[in-house]
Amino acid sequence: MLSALARPAGANNAKVAVLGASGGIGQPLSLLLKNSPLVSRLTLYDIAHTPGVAADLSHIETRATVKGYLGPEQLPDCLKGCDLVVIPAGVPRKPGMTRDDLFNTNATIVANLTAACAKNCPEAMICIIANPVNSTIPITSEVFKKQGVYNPNKIFGVTTLDVVRANTFVAELKGLDPARVNVPVIGGHAGKTIIPLISQCTPKVEFPQDQLTTLTGRIQEAGTEVVKAKAGAGSATLSMAYAGARFVFSLLDAMNGKEGVVECSFVKSQETDCTYFSTPLLLGKKGIEKNLGIGKISSFEEKMIAEAIPELKASIKKGEDFVKNMK
Repeated sequence: MLSALARPAGANNAKVAVLGASGGIGQPLSLLLKNSPLVSRLTLYDIAHTPGVAADLSHIETRATVKGYLGPEQLPDCLKGCDLVVIPAGVPRKPGMTRDDLFNTNATIVANLTAACAKNCPEAMICIIANPVNSTIPITSEVFKKQGVYNPNKIFGVTTLDVVRANTFVAELKGLDPARVNVPVIGGHAGKTIIPLISQCTPKVEFPQDQLTTLTGRIQEAGTEVVKAKAGAGSATLSMAYAGARFVFSLLDAMNGKEGVVECSFVKSQETDCTYFSTPLLLGKKGIEKNLGIGKISSFEEKMIAEAIPELKASIKKGEDFVKNMK
């Protein structure tokens, strides 16, 4: 999946920026992006250490040029001419924290970074990793609206790690190759808003209800599993970098004209009562080509959607209100 070989020449000239490139996710994500033939220019931004990270990555024998940018005054230069911006910036969870506990710090960071994107690369695809995604995507949308450059087809909440985890856990239980398993995960990106559609898994799999309930719970709480295992040293960084890169490569492939590229992502949506919702999306040259919707689901999955909606609505409103009340 990560070796994007055999591509049409001339199409692989993406200019990509990583905002928060020195952090736990930012560094391995930048490494994966530098390793890809889809990327011709990689610009790295953070408030510390970016010149060093960029110098280190620049020695890798792939064609992407790498440059580091440090501090808010250098941010505009980092963003100019970018086709895609991925934002892993923010603070990670510690044991006992929910993703929502990160809200105050990360909301401000995301609002400031996306305002710079709206000013300096208004046409770029924006991929948000910074948690809580259920709120940071509404924040990004409202910031772009304020600048008068909002395009809902170009703003993505990266929920790919939920799909990656679901694929891995299902494969483990069934003795399958995880690379061949695909479980759509819909809803949001926190706790019970994460809704794996095991009934839509390819290849088709069946679990008794008690095992299905346990598996679903593990997918929903997998982030917390890593936070606990890291015992205060952070949250999922390496698997998140992999998932972020997977999403970015899918989007770049689609922008290059590859057909049939589908990824789940938390986006502006009319699929439910929620104004934002993750579902499988057909990606294209201009971002979202078509929202493929929820499709046929089981009664267990239907019940999970109903239970997720109030929490999702509250997180969305919290994000929107944050931008309304900004100075």
